[in-house]
Amino acid sequence: MSLGADRGANGTTAAAVVLLSGGLDSSTALAWARARGFECYALTVAYGQRHQSELGAAARVAQALAAREHRVMQVDLAGIGGSALTDWSIALPEQPIPGIPASYVPARNTMLLALALAWAEVLGARDLVVGVNAVDFSGYPDCRPQFIRSFETLAGLATKAGIEGARFNVHAPLIAMSKAEIIHTGAKLGVDYAMTVSCYQADEDGRACGRCDSCRLRRDGFAAAGIADPTRYW
Repeated sequence: MSLGADRGANGTTAAAVVLLSGGLDSSTALAWARARGFECYALTVAYGQRHQSELGAAARVAQALAAREHRVMQVDLAGIGGSALTDWSIALPEQPIPGIPASYVPARNTMLLALALAWAEVLGARDLVVGVNAVDFSGYPDCRPQFIRSFETLAGLATKAGIEGARFNVHAPLIAMSKAEIIHTGAKLGVDYAMTVSCYQADEDGRACGRCDSCRLRRDGFAAAGIADPTRYW
């Protein structure tokens, strides 16, 4: 969970692969990486999520925040199922519930970071940036600091670059922030949150349901931050 240097060994700008879903948190993470001076390569993964409009949001955010390159990769997690985000027969939770909610996607962040790691190795980049959050989150196990630290260890063991001595840093700059703090940070860094889509069941135009966990956390975050919520609702 490093905040490592943002310069390459020869003093040049360091490249970073930034996971970009098109939502509030990942867009703030991209803005953070750009502010740190990284040359940002944004990676969006279409994994079979029901909220497909976030893919368009990711493209808009990547362009607005001047990503060096933006790629969309296809992975069929809907073929595995087990989550309300990939299986329409599973109801999305609309109220906080004990335990890990049905919106949890099995091994999603492990898969996303593995793809980011692979691209980083090809690029010669040693930095990954992810917008996971362990405060205002839904209890997902792959949003915790120990997961991020463990993935850094894995990156060193599982790659040619790591075996040859490279150190990969997984930056999770939002991990200890409240949603209000994330919004304040992004606003200072110039994020236009009207472009982002957070809703788990947003329509094709990116309008939010206003009822799911993600909508609730986002709405409460803007209220706590004292910033007008630009979200468009059904």
